[in-house]
Amino acid sequence: MRKFIRGAYAILASALIIVAFASCAHPFEKFAETPLKLTFIETTDIHGAIFPYDFITGKPLTTSMAQVATVVAQKRAEGEVILMDDGDVLQGQPTVYYYNFEKTDVPHIWSEVLNFLDYDVATVGNHDIEAGHPVYDKLVKELNMPFICANVVREDTGEPYFPPYAIITRQGVKIAILGLTEPGITHQLPYAFWSGMDVLDMIETAKKWVPIIQSKEKPDLLVGLFHAGVDWTYGGATADTPGNESASQLVAERVAGFDMIFVGHDHQGWSGPGWDAVAKTKTVDVKDPNGKIVPIYGANAGAQNIAVVDVTLRWNTETKSWDKDISGELVPMKGVPEDPTFMAKFEPYKAELLAWVERPLGKMEGKMHSDDALFGDSAFVDLIHRIQLEITNDPAMGLKPAQISFAAPLDQNAYLPTTTDGTIKVRDMFSLYKYENFLYTMDLTGEQIKKFMEYNYGNQFNQMKGPDDNLISFAKDKDGKPVFNARYNSYDTTVRPYNYDSVAGIKYIVDVSKPAGSRVTILSMADGTPFDMAKTYSVAINSYRGSGGGYHLTRGVGLDADALKNLELVTSSTTKDLRYYMLKWFEKQTGVITPVRDDNWKVVPEDWAAKGRVKDYPMIYGVSK
Repeated sequence: MRKFIRGAYAILASALIIVAFASCAHPFEKFAETPLKLTFIETTDIHGAIFPYDFITGKPLTTSMAQVATVVAQKRAEGEVILMDDGDVLQGQPTVYYYNFEKTDVPHIWSEVLNFLDYDVATVGNHDIEAGHPVYDKLVKELNMPFICANVVREDTGEPYFPPYAIITRQGVKIAILGLTEPGITHQLPYAFWSGMDVLDMIETAKKWVPIIQSKEKPDLLVGLFHAGVDWTYGGATADTPGNESASQLVAERVAGFDMIFVGHDHQGWSGPGWDAVAKTKTVDVKDPNGKIVPIYGANAGAQNIAVVDVTLRWNTETKSWDKDISGELVPMKGVPEDPTFMAKFEPYKAELLAWVERPLGKMEGKMHSDDALFGDSAFVDLIHRIQLEITNDPAMGLKPAQISFAAPLDQNAYLPTTTDGTIKVRDMFSLYKYENFLYTMDLTGEQIKKFMEYNYGNQFNQMKGPDDNLISFAKDKDGKPVFNARYNSYDTTVRPYNYDSVAGIKYIVDVSKPAGSRVTILSMADGTPFDMAKTYSVAINSYRGSGGGYHLTRGVGLDADALKNLELVTSSTTKDLRYYMLKWFEKQTGVITPVRDDNWKVVPEDWAAKGRVKDYPMIYGVSK
């Protein structure tokens, strides 16, 4: 009898279990009638805009992380939010520089911001790598969320340097986020910044990791978080160029499985459609190899806007799969109030930063603007030349003395000083020199120096047929017309102006009536002594250019890219970034600094160049000067 009862209980229990499973065959059936709504928010290319204040100019900013914090709080009050950052924050404002290189014994302000706002995931940008190993390695340890990137690998083992992807769960729904960054890092930055690493092709990396994620994790959503551009033709590349710097759309088109992709790096702003390479418009529906539309979203730089994307997931009881609806927009931050909790948290940080950037370094007579450097010799870049040559020739620095200096305007909109009374302050150093570069010395022959210059001026200037032609070399479309860039309200130049190097220590002429490759005539050294094409000279050069950036030393001079990467041709180097030494240089000056143009070079025919500047200035700056 007891055996019968026990057996009956067992049968009843089994029946109840069967009924229970039958009544709830799948845990997601609760989303069949009432779908799950997820809101994805992406910030990217913040470049230090943490506060609504520009620590370089001393003026308010209309957009910053303080406004982002307000929108994030609002969206979290409405439902489930996945908050992501897509890289490039560790350069741009003194806010991050101060914690990169000055105050390094406390948690970095950016890790504090990400943790305070409870970010779910972040990835790395090229300008984060440019801050150097001590900065981003420390930052990663301080973060409370995954810092992902699949295509940055260890040079010795090929294994990912950062976790390749992150898994985020909301109400049982599993979201996989794959991180990638632009592969140009290895030729844009000195090897010291990415030593022990390699950066692989984005498409090939995605082809490797998507099947792994799908097999191992079986995610309900697969999202790309790529610090890379969308226009794969950027820089003259093709869809099949290995290591394409702007391969985000190519990944979507060639690797099946993504539901949507978030991008950064190109500062263009993307709200779903991708890039039509023929029409040169953001109008095309991007489709994966199976024909599924993969929307692309990407915020603009400096928190001008953020990408806010709603994903509605409805469980289909017949197919036992998700019906997915994705819609998003770029939400402007201008006009959004600052989050009071955020501001209260970081007010002490702001006060300390203000005290630092407002510290006076000296006095300057008059003002300089970097615009002159685009069209010829300029006091702005000549001041950089002067500092570079003095640093390398200062015995206390321990560098190899340089006779010649290469330098370019790193920001075509920079001016100095930013004060009305001529006081030079710490913040002015960020206007004078936008990026963190080391100062190198290298040995180049006279012939190599001339090749460098021919390459430079072949890209900077147009070949003028007469006084009515353009002086600047502008990018042209298939019909030979200059390409207008609506984002900047200007026309694109063939290369970016931060690749417009001039040379100090010699006297020379650039003849723009001649074809590229035969424009430069070197007259003499600066002191009038002969310039010898066979002689070896010590050259002062920043680390971006010295490691092959801009291709002056590779395509122009013909030096080996690997030798440059490994610093085999560098004869000496500073141990801190160039801006740090510029700051110290200004502190050493005892009197008022009077910036002057060296007049060591000129563009000829001079009347053609003068008329070319008048014509080209509004094409670059929008208004005549």
